[in-house]
Order: sequence, then structure tokens, then C-alpha cells
Amino acid sequence: MLNLILFGPPGSGKGTQAVNLKERFHLLHLSTGDLLRSEIKQETKLGLEAKHYIDAGKLVPDAVVIGMIKDKLDQHDKDVKGIIFDGFPRTVPQAEALDKLLEEKKCPIKKVLALKVNDEELVRRMLTRGIISGRSDDADENISRGRITEYNHKTAPLADYYKAQHKFVEVDGEGSIESIFELLSKEIEKNKVAV
Repeated sequence: MLNLILFGPPGSGKGTQAVNLKERFHLLHLSTGDLLRSEIKQETKLGLEAKHYIDAGKLVPDAVVIGMIKDKLDQHDKDVKGIIFDGFPRTVPQAEALDKLLEEKKCPIKKVLALKVNDEELVRRMLTRGIISGRSDDADENISRGRITEYNHKTAPLADYYKAQHKFVEVDGEGSIESIFELLSKEIEKNKVAV
């Protein structure tokens, strides 16, 4: 299986590129934000547990998120060529839990593709997205900068975790959507990651 992680700060274009890669390589696009919303809407056991934490203003524990991912993978074992993880993992403990789950399924992460975009471009993109989408977290420059700072602080160890496994590849995330997509696709094909 072709299992990838698309890694990058808020505004780096992960969501857009994940959809494009999903189509080209016939992957299951797994966004934990979408997964949480879906599980809560369907009122699954894990969804209700996640809602309890969210309603209390707390982060959903890693075990709950990993449980949702496991359930999703079990539903799609045979009908996809791999998975592209978008926005997960975000911490080393999450990465370790994901590695353990995927090792049990004998389908480890092949590559971590990290979109590299300078902070000023990220802020510009988020502010533009805030205007277009109406997302309040993207409309405020201070909030956007805070999200970037938090990302840089919390994810540096995660990058090192995957570098130690020789799976981490940085890709220039500045330019047109099409040019970035081609860089990502070439990186997948160049490394003979594709099935």
C-alpha cells in the first residue's frame, strides 16, 4: 500500500494537494478534522466520546482519534491503493501510535511529504482563505501567526522523528497549485513509493 503523510503548516495547501494526490494515485484521503466531524454527526461511539471532550473545551485524546482511524481503515482495507494522511499525526506520540497501528496492518508509512512555505506567504494565504471561506480562524492575522508559531514549535520533533526513519522529504510549497502538485507527484514516483 502507498501510505503517505502530507505535512505542513496551516495555509501550506495540504488539503488542496491531498485531494489532487488522492485522485492521481487512487488513495483514501484521511483528514482527522473531517473524520471527527463525520463520527460526531453519525453519533458513533467514538464520535460521542470525541464530542464530550470537544464540548468540554478539551482536546480529543490520541487514543480516540487513533480508534477512529482504525475503524476507517478497516472499512477501506481492500478498495484503495493507500492512504494520504492530512493533518495527522501532529505530535510524536500520535506518530508512534499511527506507526503501531499501520505495522499491525502491515502497511507502514512510505513517505512524509512536507510542504515548505515561508511564514509571510502562509499568513497571506490564510487571510485570503478567511475572506473567501468566511473561516474566522483565518480572518485574523494574529491568530494566523499564532497558529504558525504553534505548528513550528510542536511539529519540529515530528519532522525529526520521520527524518530518523528516512521517510521525510521537503517539497517547495510556493508556486502554483499545479506546479506544487507536480513536485509532490514526482517525489512519490521518484522514490518508487507508488504501487
